[in-house]
Amino acid sequence: MYVSENNRDDSDRTAFRKAEKKYKLYYDNNASSKNKKKKQPKPVDLTEVLDFRSILECYLRNGALPPGVIVLHENFTSPVFSLQNRPGFYFIPGALTMEKQCSLIRESLTDFPQPPNRTNHNAMYGPIQDVFGAAKEGKVLVEDNSPNSSSETDADVDHGDCKEWKFATQKEVLLRKCKSVSASTLLRKLRWSTLGLQFDWSKRNYDMSLPHNKIPEALCELAKQLAKSALPAGVEFNPEAAIVNYFGLGDTLGGHLDDMEADWSKPIVSLSLGCKAIFLLGGKSREDSPLAMFLRSGDVVLMAGDARECFHGVPRIFTDEENAEIGHLEKQLTHEEDLCFLQYIQTSRININIRQVF
Repeated sequence: MYVSENNRDDSDRTAFRKAEKKYKLYYDNNASSKNKKKKQPKPVDLTEVLDFRSILECYLRNGALPPGVIVLHENFTSPVFSLQNRPGFYFIPGALTMEKQCSLIRESLTDFPQPPNRTNHNAMYGPIQDVFGAAKEGKVLVEDNSPNSSSETDADVDHGDCKEWKFATQKEVLLRKCKSVSASTLLRKLRWSTLGLQFDWSKRNYDMSLPHNKIPEALCELAKQLAKSALPAGVEFNPEAAIVNYFGLGDTLGGHLDDMEADWSKPIVSLSLGCKAIFLLGGKSREDSPLAMFLRSGDVVLMAGDARECFHGVPRIFTDEENAEIGHLEKQLTHEEDLCFLQYIQTSRININIRQVF
């Protein structure tokens, strides 16, 4: 679902594509010679981007709402907003407490990418154990072709289809000639992991034959509570799968539909963590002009019913100090054991979207 600009068809000039190009990160090639080592991003016009944090502040101050925005009074720490022309779409600004945000960031980097959950690295290296921990220790993933290299007691060994990979120290790598990649590189190139029922990206369906664990109970309960705003009274949400997306500088999520689940009346519950992003919510055709809105750490989006048929994507995240807007996380992640999480999230965004498959 991540899309490279080089793979785009430049003849594609739909309204959604034009909006993606409008907000995408581009660099200024005419920067002064003093700044050649540090690329300068081109300025982008953000005046038309919907800002639900400002809407919330204004609503709490005097009850005013901009045209087309509706508020629902639910039992959350923040009001739930919806849009008149996008039924089934709900936005809950600041729905996640700082403690919950930090907890989910930790889990997203340590627990969620662990086997049997699959990640984008599986195709190349097979299941990898504890990439985050290996990155903290400065380890390197190496191709292990030595005889009898497999061991049932070696938790670091990966079992790909044709090769075996294991984490080793830098010193061990210098003593052997083999393919290798640093764990820190693997962490930075982590783009997705799947929880619960495993999604097959090549076939675009859920592969029931793949081994999997249930979604963690705490995440399930959180999703169930958040989903209530998008469901009739008495109807329950049963989380069965989740996809965790990891964004770095310049990463985008191209316009798409989430249409592999059986019941579109059940919402997708989407949690935002880390750096601020722009989210595009289009219509049922790519020719429909999308609405642009900011997503900040702690915001929650619900998409159910008609909104499930709307194209949506993320053309931009902001990783610079001025626009990332994660000061509250920096104040929270102050313990020594949290420094690695803070260093990661200062230039990254994590999105957890939870679904009911059947």
